[in-house]
Amino acid sequence: MSATETGPDEWGDGTPEGRRVIQLLWDPAAPPTNGRGPKPRISLPQVVQAGLEIADAEGLAALSMRKVATHLGVGAMSLYTYVPGRSELVELMIDRAYGEQQLPDPAQGWRARVEWHSQGVWRLYQAHPWLLDHNLTRLPVGPHVLDSEESLYAAIAAAGVPPARIVAIYNVITWHVFGMARAQISDAEEARHTGVSAEAYWMARNSFWATYFDPERYPNISAIWEAGGFDDPDTADFDKMLTRLLDAIELLIRPRDAGTEASDGA
Repeated sequence: MSATETGPDEWGDGTPEGRRVIQLLWDPAAPPTNGRGPKPRISLPQVVQAGLEIADAEGLAALSMRKVATHLGVGAMSLYTYVPGRSELVELMIDRAYGEQQLPDPAQGWRARVEWHSQGVWRLYQAHPWLLDHNLTRLPVGPHVLDSEESLYAAIAAAGVPPARIVAIYNVITWHVFGMARAQISDAEEARHTGVSAEAYWMARNSFWATYFDPERYPNISAIWEAGGFDDPDTADFDKMLTRLLDAIELLIRPRDAGTEASDGA
């Protein structure tokens, strides 16, 4: 954040809805601050669980307060006794989902911890594909989400990365997992809905290569094709691509650290 940007001190206490969702994330047993609505018939965990079940089965776009209420057998308006609205419910659902992640052992090396963390988030996306439809830059500041983030920050820091550079590496790892999961899960979902596999999709358009593809206009695509680069199975293997990414990060870290040590020694 630059000096010209506003920070938390200038933001005040946020909005009533924002304050309420923070309270729900960190102190879910606290009573509603506005005191509105009928006497509770169900619990907040039941509301969040109902939201999770709907999103898991039908996707995030299908989630509505009315559908959650129907799922629970209560009136739609009664849900506002528990959460301010759909957006806040989604935040609670995300944090609940992140609570399923098993965090890495801090005693392990930094690479093993990053691999464990990334594989855990990968499994989380597989279990709850709707997480991929949420804005990655607006994850809720809930205890489970922050525990997950802290574990990855700690793993990167254990590699000797200075605090000012940790976020950049954190983002590379996080976006890699998110992007690869979104590509593969989205393709699997489309195949299920349309009955057309990725292979069948490309085979149906195979005439393009003989009729319109111009190797002189696209020399690099042509060279990669001739070399079999597009047939490399590793490019679709999550663990192998993660290994390549961490190899690159390790190379990025070590030369700079070695150079710093040499400069300090001189």
